Amino acid sequence: MLNQIRIILVGTTHTGNIGSVARAMKTMGLSALYLVAPKELPDGQAYALSAGASDILANAKVFDTLEQAISDCGLVVGSSARSRTLSWPMLEPRECGVKAVHEAATHPVALVFGRESSGLTNEELQLCNYHVCIPANPEYSSLNLAMAVQIVTYEVRMAWLQQALQQQTVDDVAYPSSEQMNSFYQHLEQTLNDTGFIIRQHPGVVMTKLKRLFTRARPEEAEYNILRGILTSVQRYGRKTQGDKE
Repeated sequence: MLNQIRIILVGTTHTGNIGSVARAMKTMGLSALYLVAPKELPDGQAYALSAGASDILANAKVFDTLEQAISDCGLVVGSSARSRTLSWPMLEPRECGVKAVHEAATHPVALVFGRESSGLTNEELQLCNYHVCIPANPEYSSLNLAMAVQIVTYEVRMAWLQQALQQQTVDDVAYPSSEQMNSFYQHLEQTLNDTGFIIRQHPGVVMTKLKRLFTRARPEEAEYNILRGILTSVQRYGRKTQGDKE
């Protein structure tokens, strides 16, 4: 899924910044780097600052215009400061990460970063579905290009890991059926009757409260089996104790 999310750099001036961006991408598991009209192509300095992410630089794709680089993308998010002159749907970096990972399941996603000194033009920003703004310290909001990419790609990775964890949880955890739980409640009630915890003549609402407790807890199948085993053990011990008395 992360292969569907591309980082696009527009009009990058310094090749070292391209290398630093490649490093930031690789640490977060992204590999698709697109360069739009860079002043220079990646050189020795770029490879040096990539710190081992040379494969990302070697496979970077170069385009003349942003339109070409995003032509097949279903979601395009441009990095931008909040603007009063260009009102556009805004995302926080965390929202951007979640949306990018969600939509990457069905189509390519582009995260676009502009020039070091001036960012993206209004025309380029208008090609984006959303703008992402990093809420830095307003008294000192200076972020270099690689820092900005690192922050956004970190949020992408966190969203991806969370989605993977949720999927794994859904796949791995088995829960007892309704029939099994009803059988458990009967077993529980019988055991509580046998031990005298529930007085048959005055049962009260004990079982109703216990059912609510276990419904809220929603035991997994392995936990359900432990509970059934405990009840069986209690009953066996009760019968043994009774037998010893007789």
